[in-house]
Amino acid sequence: MSYNIAIDGPAGAGKSTIAKKIAKKLGYIYVDTGAMYRAMALYLIREKVQPSETEKISAKCREADISIGYENGEQIVYLNGENVNSYIRTEEVGNMASASSPNPDVRKKLVELQQKLAANNDVVMDGRDIGTCVLPNAQVKVYLTADSRVRAERRFQELQAKGEPCDLDTIEKDIIERDRQDMTREISPLTQAEDAVLIDSSHMSIDEVAEAVVALLQPV
Repeated sequence: MSYNIAIDGPAGAGKSTIAKKIAKKLGYIYVDTGAMYRAMALYLIREKVQPSETEKISAKCREADISIGYENGEQIVYLNGENVNSYIRTEEVGNMASASSPNPDVRKKLVELQQKLAANNDVVMDGRDIGTCVLPNAQVKVYLTADSRVRAERRFQELQAKGEPCDLDTIEKDIIERDRQDMTREISPLTQAEDAVLIDSSHMSIDEVAEAVVALLQPV
C-alpha cells in the first residue's frame, strides 16, 4: 500500500520547498503538479490546439497520459512515455498552461493522473486542494501557512537575490489578494481539510518544518 503526504496552503508558505525536502529524505516521489499542467500544455500545442479553443482543449486533454518518475535522482516528467523535461519550461508552454489549466476537463484529467500516481507510489504532493480533493485519503495532511508579511519578506528576498526591482508592501498586497482569490474561487477553493494538521512556518526554519511534518508519519 502506498503512503501519501498532502501539503496544502497559501502562496509563499514554502509548500514546494518543504515537499521536495521531505520527499528526498523519505525516498518518496515529489509530485510536481505544476509540471504536469505544463506537460498537458505541451501536448495541446503539439496537437495544434489554440489557447482560445476551449472545446478542443476539453476533447484533446483526455488523450494525454502524464506521469512523474526519477532517473539518476532527477525528476522526470513523462508525456505518453516521452521524457519532456527539456520542452516544458518555454514561454509558449507557460502561456498555454495558463490558458488551459482553468479548464474543468483538464483539471479532471490531471487529478485522475495524480491520483493514479499516488495509488501506485509513495508520494508527497503540494497545492491548494490536495488534502480536500486530490488525495482525500492521504495518511498525512498538512496545512502549511505563514503570516502574510513573512511570506512577502521571503518573496522580497528571492527577488532581490535575482536583482529584480521589488517593493515589500506591494508584494504583501499581491499575496493577500492571491489568498482571497484562492479561497473564494468556484472550483476547489483553498481550505484546510478537517483532518489536516496546521503548521505555521512564520517563525520556523525549513528544517524545523520538515521535521514537524515527518514526525506526523505513522509506522506502516
